[in-house]
Amino acid sequence: MTDIRVGFGHDVHPLGEHANLCIGGLIIPHHKGTVGHSDGDALIHAICDALLGAANLRDIGVHFPDKSPKYSGIDSKILLRETLRLIRKKGFEIGNIDTVICLQAPKIMEFIPQMKKVLASVIGLEEDRISIKATTTEKLGFIGREEGIAAYATVLIRKEAS
Repeated sequence: MTDIRVGFGHDVHPLGEHANLCIGGLIIPHHKGTVGHSDGDALIHAICDALLGAANLRDIGVHFPDKSPKYSGIDSKILLRETLRLIRKKGFEIGNIDTVICLQAPKIMEFIPQMKKVLASVIGLEEDRISIKATTTEKLGFIGREEGIAAYATVLIRKEAS
């Protein structure tokens, strides 16, 4: 029997001057960037949280605490690789990933194919199994005021019974 699990992740980061806009493993040209203890890649952080939750491994803050100097400025792709190591140690593989990025500006639709390539390469998964969607909040709330970014991820993982 196959053990199939679903996980959900969510992450938010403020946007600020003098920072890179890191989304999905890419740096997107913009006058504001993601601010965080790491590189602030909300999309990758949401994916990590979804994977960890699905495997019942708690959350990203437990494994990569924002108080630890070890993770200061770290590339979130490294955190994703470590997350994959943790879920694979429990015997799980990824079925698919479905995500949403909420950002008022800049428009990022043109960057989504490259994000999928980067994530597929890091994860070792076919691009067809990674969905990335983008939306705004119609100028409402902190996202609409261009003060921050949010990302959501749902994942399916599975483990074949031995």
